[in-house]
Amino acid sequence: MVATCGTPLHGAIDSVTELRAAAAAFGPVHIHVDASAGGLAAAHTDLVEPWSLAHGAHSITLSGHPLLGLPVPAGISLVRRMQDPPTNLSITVPDRLLVGARSGLSTLLLWTRLRSLGRAGVAAMVARCQEVAGYALATFEAAGVAPERFPGSLTVTFERPARWVVDKWRLHYSGDRARIVTTGPMTYTAVDELAADLSAARQGVAA
Repeated sequence: MVATCGTPLHGAIDSVTELRAAAAAFGPVHIHVDASAGGLAAAHTDLVEPWSLAHGAHSITLSGHPLLGLPVPAGISLVRRMQDPPTNLSITVPDRLLVGARSGLSTLLLWTRLRSLGRAGVAAMVARCQEVAGYALATFEAAGVAPERFPGSLTVTFERPARWVVDKWRLHYSGDRARIVTTGPMTYTAVDELAADLSAARQGVAA
């Protein structure tokens, strides 16, 4: 069973404890959590649904570059220790890559960034991002664009605005909803400027 910690558009998080309870009647189940979008932030807050190995997941994948602002993608896979790991696994597809073709740069950058910030530093970063998300929710509400945000999420969705706003802010959207993620450059000032554009677009003002 695959759960998600941070869906692409809404930033929603599945409850691993509820999934385990729902699957219990069908026998043993392996729960993998795709936490690429929200795992690193979720690990540094208690405002989100139970989602991790500590809550009953068996494996997790997450990314470090969206929150930490790394110049290249960097991912981590975590697997709960197995008491009786399989011993009969075999690899049937030969690895034809040149020796050294898999770069360790992203791993080194992620390790260095985490070491420099420390747990307290990452937690402070997440707290700031959550504060900006809460501010965006209130500011967009005042702009009349029906914002929504899941508890603890760094993602705020709202009514998809006019094309010029989408292009100006390079907004990700799906259907009639667009979103921002309050990491990196999405500051209080940026939220105010975007809200002004959203309000102008609702009034029919062109860029």
